[in-house]
Amino acid sequence: MLQNPIQLRLEKLEPWQHITFMAALVERMYPNYAAFCQQTDFAEPQAFRNLLDAVWEIMTVKTAKINFENQLEKMEELIPNTEDYDIYMIYPAVDACISMSTLLHTLLDRDLMMESVLKISQQSVASVAQLEEAQTGVEVTNENQKENEAVCAEWDVQWEIFRALKDAESRDIELIRGIRNELREDGVSNLGLSL
Repeated sequence: MLQNPIQLRLEKLEPWQHITFMAALVERMYPNYAAFCQQTDFAEPQAFRNLLDAVWEIMTVKTAKINFENQLEKMEELIPNTEDYDIYMIYPAVDACISMSTLLHTLLDRDLMMESVLKISQQSVASVAQLEEAQTGVEVTNENQKENEAVCAEWDVQWEIFRALKDAESRDIELIRGIRNELREDGVSNLGLSL
């Protein structure tokens, strides 16, 4: 597990900030899932997009009512089996699905909040590290991660999202929308893939 000081800082955030942080990281993994779907015709990426949009909606629309148990059931159908595909993109796609499932579970059980925010942070970095290892044959560790540009870039983005959130006095819908829109318009995944 790659360590970063952000992991300690995340503990100080409020639940709405945790959910926004997790949704932001899943937003950055979504293009990986979409790319996998396009390469394989496994599923319609829009189904994943709709689930993620529902999370953003609950964070930004005061009257939103969403049944996250239903959403979780839908999510289970969208997870590909790594044994069925012989292409690298299956792994980042599954990582995106695991993170999305973690986020939905957390919306059903708020006691999982702290554990989940760290898990998704870690999952996003692990996706990047695994691709780097696949390309270079060199394992990314706590000792050498600072020398890896892609892993450093991923931590930097997580810090950026964290900083934007930590300065908010209270749940700030404009801020949440701003984070969502920026990531969506950017459309670039944690692996540097763009839609």
